Amino acid sequence: MTQRGWAAAGRVLLALLVLTAAAAAVAIVFAMRGGISARAEPTATEAMLARTLRHFAVPLSARTLRNPIALTAGALREGRDHFADHCSTCHANDGSGKTEMGPNFYPRVPDMRLAATQNLSDGELFYTIRNGVRLSGMPAWSGDHGAADDWKLVHFIRHLPKITPAELEEMKQMNPMTPQERDEQKFLEGH
Repeated sequence: MTQRGWAAAGRVLLALLVLTAAAAAVAIVFAMRGGISARAEPTATEAMLARTLRHFAVPLSARTLRNPIALTAGALREGRDHFADHCSTCHANDGSGKTEMGPNFYPRVPDMRLAATQNLSDGELFYTIRNGVRLSGMPAWSGDHGAADDWKLVHFIRHLPKITPAELEEMKQMNPMTPQERDEQKFLEGH
């Protein structure tokens, strides 16, 4: 690279640093004025920044991974059952994020049926499931179940925009219940 090229690269880097500092200053001002309540809706700038940071937080080697599990009815069912039992509390059976907890996170639990999630690569989804997302409510699950389970979840997440009412009804039977919900169910069933 020539000296002129290095100078141009330096100016671009300096401009990016200035823009980043300005964005941080604006964020600090907004935080000071509005507090750090999770009740407020994230601003467009925060959402864009979060998406960008999430993208760069996933290593390139992970972003390019392809799902090694064949998409079969069995794999999709296993992914669906796992999602209903482990993920639906925050994400809802339909992936909308409309649960008691989902809207209360900051940033909000995403609607996984929409392009913001569906356009992620298989590797990005897999990496997010296994490693979680810092400064959000998304935990890392790599210690709790195997990679094959997570790849089946990737298949199911891809299926969410096409989920049927019958599948949603089946999933309800697998959703976690509180002790109070179990007692209510036993009462309603007459046990």
